[in-house]
Amino acid sequence: MPLQLEIATPEARTFSEEVDQVVLPGVEGEFGVLPGHEPLITQILPGELVITRQGKASYLAVGEGFVEVGPDKVFVITDMAIRSDDINEMEAEAARKRAEEALNQRLSDEEAVTVHASLVRSLAQLQVKRRRRS
Repeated sequence: MPLQLEIATPEARTFSEEVDQVVLPGVEGEFGVLPGHEPLITQILPGELVITRQGKASYLAVGEGFVEVGPDKVFVITDMAIRSDDINEMEAEAARKRAEEALNQRLSDEEAVTVHASLVRSLAQLQVKRRRRS
């Protein structure tokens, strides 16, 4: 029995396919979902999402969001979902540096939250890209 995986970002539905397994970066650590999983709704954190289909794994950098799990469906809503092959490491590194520099400035609380979110998304991309390269 396959598992239908749907991933949506504010820009678009970025993934919609049948998969064998999904591993997500949850608030209490990574967790895997197989067909027949108990229903669950939880928060995900920026990190690596691993999709397994026909014995082959693919990797995405995801941002903050939520996941709804059912016995035959996983629906992820996140602010970022980028396939590892589509991550530009130089751009992600530059974004990380800009965010770190900005955090050293005087920022309003709202600006600090926005810059911190940008930093975390950049770090997630770098983590996925560098882990897949080594």
